[in-house]
Amino acid sequence: MDYDFDLIVVGGGSGGIACAKRSAKYGKKVMCIERARLGGTCVNVGCVPKKVMWSAAHISDILKHDMKHYGFSAGGDVTLDFPRLKKARDDYVKRLNSIYAKGFEDSGVSNVFGDCTFVDANTVQVTGEGGNVTKYSGEKIVIATGGRPHFPPGEGIEEHCISSDGFFDLEELPGVAVVVGAGYIAVELAGVLNSLGSETHLVVRKAKALREFDPLISDGLDIEMAKAGINIHRNTNGVAKVTKDHQGKKIVTLHSGDVIYGVDVVLMAAGRVPNTEDLCTECEWAPNTEKLHLENCGVKVDPRRYIVVDEYQNTNVENIFALGDVCGKVELTPMAIAAGRRLADRLFSGKPEFVNAKVSYEYVPTVVFSHPTIGTCGLTEPQAKEKYGEKNLNVYTSKFSNLFYGIFDMLPEEKPKTLMKVICAGTNEKVVGIHVLGMGADEMMQGFGVAMKMGCTKADLDSCVAIHPTASEELVTMGVWGTSSQMSGAKVSPLGGAAPGEPLLR
Repeated sequence: MDYDFDLIVVGGGSGGIACAKRSAKYGKKVMCIERARLGGTCVNVGCVPKKVMWSAAHISDILKHDMKHYGFSAGGDVTLDFPRLKKARDDYVKRLNSIYAKGFEDSGVSNVFGDCTFVDANTVQVTGEGGNVTKYSGEKIVIATGGRPHFPPGEGIEEHCISSDGFFDLEELPGVAVVVGAGYIAVELAGVLNSLGSETHLVVRKAKALREFDPLISDGLDIEMAKAGINIHRNTNGVAKVTKDHQGKKIVTLHSGDVIYGVDVVLMAAGRVPNTEDLCTECEWAPNTEKLHLENCGVKVDPRRYIVVDEYQNTNVENIFALGDVCGKVELTPMAIAAGRRLADRLFSGKPEFVNAKVSYEYVPTVVFSHPTIGTCGLTEPQAKEKYGEKNLNVYTSKFSNLFYGIFDMLPEEKPKTLMKVICAGTNEKVVGIHVLGMGADEMMQGFGVAMKMGCTKADLDSCVAIHPTASEELVTMGVWGTSSQMSGAKVSPLGGAAPGEPLLR
């Protein structure tokens, strides 16, 4: 049977774009369908504009709190031109949208904008501007529609609150902001708002934020956020209702009975859901809006609404695949990109080494752009205990103030702290978890992630000479240096002063 395309990708986010371009590189005829702007959540209302705002907040912290300790004076109050910052950020995002469009053009990928609906397992129809409907057929189809913010139930919540998407629509910095949620999005945006000058409240359902992170890190961030001036409302069980007073200010009532008055912005960051509600009409949670009609092609979703896939991104339908946040496993942009590229390699490369190509979901390094930042890879200590047993673990920790704060005129206990933990398992002390909170954590974790993917041991870390003076050197000097079990996880052991391996030359 002849098809219009070898591959149709539904969703023009990071994973979909990566899969489409890699597939086209192999000479396949590819089309990508996107309902909004190219780049998906990450580029438009996620990682990229969030990092811009984090950078602005970081500069604000330096100007307000740090520069005086180094002898600098601003000669007056430091002010923020928020509209100018927003315009510069939005212009940058628009440039990225154009770069993605040019990338499709250069790669030979056809790009169509509109709402996509399945007709059958090989056919979709796209409703574009003006209601024009066009059908397209594809031998293979990839679903990469991502996720979106979730609003919990409650009086006035959808009416009076914004999501993390709405954060990037703010035209001015709110005087008083309430951020609801305990995940990384909540702590990141609460940190940004607080550092830029908003009176910031963080509402968490239980005792603290980031409860799924290693306790050393979540406890440490909790302390640092409180020291920074964020008002943390604990054990609230969430927001009961949001109303307005006679001045138009929001009143936030929590299930615990606490009430926050005079609020300008309530930002709900209580979780995300996959973009499958618009994909299925026979599920009880499906709204009466334009559907992708998964029932027309038979693709299954799980009880949490995520598309069910195996380790190779295969759905239960032979020619349909899914990847990224819509699958609910390691919901990170680089993870979706890697999955998209490996899927394309397996399907279209024709190379023997890619016959069973797949992406690894283990030991994925990630960063939280909180204040201070967090870098983490691998198992938390509770997870490691459950998997390997406490008697098989050696755990190394360190707590110190970054040298940046060395000359600060304040008591040592008042200085921001860096916290580190290295979790090792087995007689060979294989590193199964690295966790960092503190200045520079975001930039140091990538290299240690490579080491963990290669199976490094504590002895391997010790074998790397420290870079001094840096915070990251602490990770290769923990404990009594050089006394760990002298066993390497490397193919060519670096222990005992051994020379590095040589490349395989042509």
